[in-house]
Amino acid sequence: MNIFGIAGHSGMGKTTLLERLVPAITARGLTVSLIKHSHKSIEIDRPGKDSYRLREAGCKEVLLLGNERWALMHELRGAVEPDLNYLIERLQRCDLVLIEGFKSGDFPKLEVWRAQVQRDMLWPHWPGIVGIASDGPRIDDVSQLAWLNLADTAAIADFVLQYARPV
Repeated sequence: MNIFGIAGHSGMGKTTLLERLVPAITARGLTVSLIKHSHKSIEIDRPGKDSYRLREAGCKEVLLLGNERWALMHELRGAVEPDLNYLIERLQRCDLVLIEGFKSGDFPKLEVWRAQVQRDMLWPHWPGIVGIASDGPRIDDVSQLAWLNLADTAAIADFVLQYARPV
């Protein structure tokens, strides 16, 4: 399996890019999975549902299976968040794992940056950033990085596949 990260501040368009990027890569016959790290407390279950009630009762893990998907919910209950390698080991084999978040991870990343959002770039403060995808003109300060047009999904897919590295 290979990994590649998509990085950027909130509101830059990471998810919008990923929505275009995943089908562009799967159309090439590759299987893609994604790990997204959120700094918020996430809830994929709903109060009142059996699975929610059993997690609240103290289950460490609840695996929920339906006729279209399954989900494994693991309660940290105050434990330290697992590292990226631990999470990758839990995925089924695939060709490419896209990573959103895990800013300190030392793996190749493409930063999504739009000047109109008025936030500083993550580069050079985050490790692994090998390129910038933007809807604006190249900035001279980042001349050593690849500069990709955010609207050019095919070129971004080529770039991701070129720079993805084995786990």
